[in-house]
Amino acid sequence: MNVVPLSGFDLAATSFLIVALALVSLPLRLEMAGQVLVAGLRMTIQLLLVGLILRWLFTTAGPVWIAVLAVFMLLNAGREVSRRQKRRLKGWWNYGIGTLTMFITSFPLALFALVLVIGNQPWYEPRYAIPLLGMLLGNTMNGISIGFDRLLHSVWQQRQVIENRLMLGESWFEALAEIRRESIRSGMMPIINAMMASGIIVLPGMMTGQILAGSPPLEAVKYQIMIMFLIAAGSGFGTVIAVYLGGRRLFDGRERLRLERLT
Repeated sequence: MNVVPLSGFDLAATSFLIVALALVSLPLRLEMAGQVLVAGLRMTIQLLLVGLILRWLFTTAGPVWIAVLAVFMLLNAGREVSRRQKRRLKGWWNYGIGTLTMFITSFPLALFALVLVIGNQPWYEPRYAIPLLGMLLGNTMNGISIGFDRLLHSVWQQRQVIENRLMLGESWFEALAEIRRESIRSGMMPIINAMMASGIIVLPGMMTGQILAGSPPLEAVKYQIMIMFLIAAGSGFGTVIAVYLGGRRLFDGRERLRLERLT
């Protein structure tokens, strides 16, 4: 596969677009110029470091180092989930629920795809394993963080309604039914929108990358369909589990709403 190489000058030219965006935000008083510049710089550094690490992994293909990188990715994804909540569970719960949920959804799905669908040998070959797990973690993280945030924020806003329903004899599960449904819907909406728009409005990232790298378009399409199905399953199941666990944590053994567990 032939790829047109990009020089440092090429990347610098596109970086001026981010600087321009930050400058435009100043007269508009968006107070986001610093965030835009920091996000661009952070992304550049992170991707360059990942590129160096992957280049080394692709030559060694050691399963231990691949596992270390996978755990590192998972722990950082859990950190991002916990940081995106307006209302948070106290203690380690906010971080723990997000991390645990992503582990029990993204990792089995990645293993399923590598062993049973793609079937490459060895199954842990980093060229397949790391990008696949990264896409699953990233999209599952988005779904979980949105659904989890909607749950905690809605419980805080509707705390009086929930307590009234509990006093009427409903269980915690019944009292949270509507909030739970809306939270799960919110978490699943991004991937549903992405699937709806794929092919008609946008060409998804993995498919575009493969085509640019020289893969046959139909082969790139098949890989993209597989990835979208995996992402939808990971995001959907992850959101359902995270919302359930988060909701249960807000009630004690006697099914009383414990708002002191929120910050």
